[in-house]
Amino acid sequence: MTWKKFPNPDKAFAYPGAALQKNWARLHCGDCEPFPDNAKVQAAWRSYHAGDFGKAVALGLACGMAGHAAANKAAIVYASYLETDEERLLTLLLDAAQRCEEQQRVMPQYANAWYLHAYALGRYSQRISVLKALTQGLGNKIKNSLTQALTLEPKHADAHIALGAYHAEVIDKVGALVGGLTYGAKKTTGVEHFETALKLNPDSAIARVEFANGLAMMFGNARIKDAERYYQEAAACTAADAMEWLDIETARNELED
Repeated sequence: MTWKKFPNPDKAFAYPGAALQKNWARLHCGDCEPFPDNAKVQAAWRSYHAGDFGKAVALGLACGMAGHAAANKAAIVYASYLETDEERLLTLLLDAAQRCEEQQRVMPQYANAWYLHAYALGRYSQRISVLKALTQGLGNKIKNSLTQALTLEPKHADAHIALGAYHAEVIDKVGALVGGLTYGAKKTTGVEHFETALKLNPDSAIARVEFANGLAMMFGNARIKDAERYYQEAAACTAADAMEWLDIETARNELED
């Protein structure tokens, strides 16, 4: 299986030796992932941050469940941003979700087993169409996993972003009335999750991109100026690793359209 190369390999994203632990708090402010003691798991995360996603998946999976978070996050980010083969993309996301479910059974107190499960299923839902995903019951699975992640780790900024996006996507597809009655989706709650994410992780480009998307979906033209401001702020962010670079490029492309 051939992995597409990350388009902007940057030495600043390498984090050799002690640099990984030194920068860990900044790199994982969004997902609250604990620094791993295992050197092989560290190597998987190093590859992930550098944008060598295929290597990160291979190294992570070779470490067993201890490396699943690195492998799963690498697979999800790669599928979301770089993979162009639709069938392969969906397989990567579903495989990651399945590994998360195994991890939930063995490590139920581990927040990222729940968050990454929702992240994988959320990206999968966007590809097959959110409406189709809702009819398949994926919406409730995503919401349940994110709620569990935040119960275990209330400062999980990325889970707040994803829950904000859940409320926005549901309202966008089925409307505020049905969204509220059937899926518990509310505009005010969506906005609160995005705002909380930005307080927890002020440097986050993806929080701004998803907030902008969410405002456009939930409020349309009424909040379009706010959405544009968040895209501009995201485009002006400084990337600390490959995923952040991809997020910032997404914002820049959005502003060009």
